[in-house]
Amino acid sequence: MEVKDIISSGLLELYITGVSSPDETRQVEGWAEQYPEVKSALEEMQNVMESYVMSEAILPDESLKEKIMGKIRLGETGDTNTFRRPSAAAVKPATAAREQPQAKVFALPSYFKWMAAASIVILIGSLLFGYTFYTRYQDAKSSLQTAQNELQKQQQLADAMNKDMSVMDDKNAMPVVLNGTEKSPDALAKIFWMKNTGEVYVDPTHLPQAPSGMQYQLWAIVDGKPEDAGMIATEKGIYHIQKMKTFGKAQAFAITLEKAGGNPTPKGDMIVMAKI
Repeated sequence: MEVKDIISSGLLELYITGVSSPDETRQVEGWAEQYPEVKSALEEMQNVMESYVMSEAILPDESLKEKIMGKIRLGETGDTNTFRRPSAAAVKPATAAREQPQAKVFALPSYFKWMAAASIVILIGSLLFGYTFYTRYQDAKSSLQTAQNELQKQQQLADAMNKDMSVMDDKNAMPVVLNGTEKSPDALAKIFWMKNTGEVYVDPTHLPQAPSGMQYQLWAIVDGKPEDAGMIATEKGIYHIQKMKTFGKAQAFAITLEKAGGNPTPKGDMIVMAKI
């Protein structure tokens, strides 16, 4: 065991307070002889304990001294009225006793050891509980945030689906299927043209994934000329029915693949087309 482990083991405190077991006492004394650091730590603890005891000491009443001295005189003479000077032999041992340094012994109740141990257990338990609670709180917070994000995505998806259904179920919606051209024979798109308002919605679900830097653009053929009907959003391949520009009349609709952001007139390949 290293010196730092010995000092932090708690055995030195038990030794100083006089509640260590015989085996613990012998162990601590052996360490003190072997390691100067342990001996120094013991002395420091002893000084601290002594300072505490002295600070809590209660001075006896002044009259107590006279009572004790009177008892001493009575024991020496057998007569309370006669004072006899103590002999030199009697004085010497007393003087020697006063000069002899006294060992520093501090007696505490035996249950102090168990109280100290219980306090340490409670402290460690409190720290462990606090750490465990904090860790679980952080985990729960992270899980809650993940669940909220997922719920938000699902809510957005549900809203988009509800919007799609409302467009398709509208009694005024005239569906128009745009079939693939020679450039993209497998492509397909659908237009919902509201007969009462002229609003145009496009469903690009079956269009191929747009290449990087390119974007689909919808055109309405009005009086034989293509008019820009708006850009189709196809981010990350997730397509939904989208509202485009409004047209009161049109002879046909077409979708071309243009540069991102579109062009004022069609320049890219025509992907799908349908006449009204």
